Amino acid sequence: MFKKFLWLEWKAFTRASAFSTNLVIKIILGIFAVFYGIGFLFLGVAAYFGIKEELHLDPLVVINKYLIYYLLADLAIRAILQKIPVINIRPLLALPIKRKTIVNFAMGKTLVSFFNLIHIFFFVPFSITLLVQGYDPLGVICWWLGIWLLIYINNLINLLINDNDFVFVIFISILGGLGVLHYYSYFDITLVTGGFYQGLYNTYYIVLIPTAVFAGLWLYTHRFFTQKLYLDTGLKGKTEIAQTQDFTWLNRFGSMSTFLKNDLKLILRNKRSKTSVMMSFLFIFYGLLFYTGSIEMYDNQPMKMFASIFVSGGFLLTFGQFVPSWDSAYYPLMMSQNIPYRDYIASKWWLMVIGTAISAVICSFYLYFGLDIYLMILAGAVFNIGVNSLLVLLGGAFLKTPVDLASGKQAFGDKKAFNIKTFLISLPKMLLPMGLYVLGASLISPLAGYLLVAAVGLIGIALRNVAFRAIEKIYKSEKYSTLAAYKQKG
Repeated sequence: MFKKFLWLEWKAFTRASAFSTNLVIKIILGIFAVFYGIGFLFLGVAAYFGIKEELHLDPLVVINKYLIYYLLADLAIRAILQKIPVINIRPLLALPIKRKTIVNFAMGKTLVSFFNLIHIFFFVPFSITLLVQGYDPLGVICWWLGIWLLIYINNLINLLINDNDFVFVIFISILGGLGVLHYYSYFDITLVTGGFYQGLYNTYYIVLIPTAVFAGLWLYTHRFFTQKLYLDTGLKGKTEIAQTQDFTWLNRFGSMSTFLKNDLKLILRNKRSKTSVMMSFLFIFYGLLFYTGSIEMYDNQPMKMFASIFVSGGFLLTFGQFVPSWDSAYYPLMMSQNIPYRDYIASKWWLMVIGTAISAVICSFYLYFGLDIYLMILAGAVFNIGVNSLLVLLGGAFLKTPVDLASGKQAFGDKKAFNIKTFLISLPKMLLPMGLYVLGASLISPLAGYLLVAAVGLIGIALRNVAFRAIEKIYKSEKYSTLAAYKQKG
């Protein structure tokens, strides 16, 4: 039966309307996977000798000490990016196939996902290095098996918390909170967890603990999905108290107010849009990796300008990238009405302007790192408003991926959203402000670099009406292909 499932997966891939695009995506993802694998492979060997020669400590003890953060980060990344195949089994429920078989196949697919296999490239060479350096072979094997079981436990936990934003926020908060407490020496969780991970090597039978946890979690997860595997599962919606928001204060925007009200209601009422807004808020703190000087490769002015685009443009990059896909559920109805494209595009632009302006105000706490840092953020905000917002709208004309508003997954994007046109349009969003800053700073001064970036943004704001007309023509030319794409399911 599993061979039949794999055959169906292959047919679904090769017969898809976007087969060529999906093939290119898989090739590109494969190339990235190879590069990541090589990087992890090198790190697995270099970690041992780096710790041994530079820190003069036992590499296994050091790795075990910080392994808790590695596993928590892995779980957080899975919650954001890992696609769960369990959601693709509804067509099988109408066939004479046992539910247990379907669940086994769906859960088995996750075991061979990239998010599990990538860890092989670090832990296998590191374990081999331990054996070569004379560590106890049986201890190394038990340690490796224990770590691998913990990674698969993360995989099962991610299956259970799939689409649960609240649990995801809890894990992110735990990871950040433990890191802060450790950094300021209030509480060091590694003193507790490090001993357990080291025990996997020193005391062989401790590996039975993750083995038992994995087995119990597998049985619970299997039973959980088997009991919910019915055609009518999830068809009945939740009963909630209806609330209405008029947003009358938006009437000052004239005919655009209808679209602005619709977008605000969409953000407040749907899981996917709420997740994107939450992710855009997290982007604000992305600058801490760059402005604190804690990472040497980021401690330079061009990279700080790169970060400034992110911290002020989180909403633009997460929510804005799916214009007009947010309206895919009722886009055919909109296109059947006498709706001016110009007002529709302008309303999206104003929404991104408001989001960017709010982010720039919140980012004022970066004044702690110096006035020049905040000036750089403000310059990035102006560039986002004047240039990147228009590029996002332009890219939306070629983005024909419908958005499931009821799902909170893939807040950062969807693999189907890739095509060469949107990729080329995305390049100037980051590279252009970095180039402008380097040009101004090298010719005159760093302040001139900020001003040059902001000046280009102001030019974009001044010419936005010209840009709107050009973008409107492209939207009209892509109208019917967009409508056809939104009608496709799966």
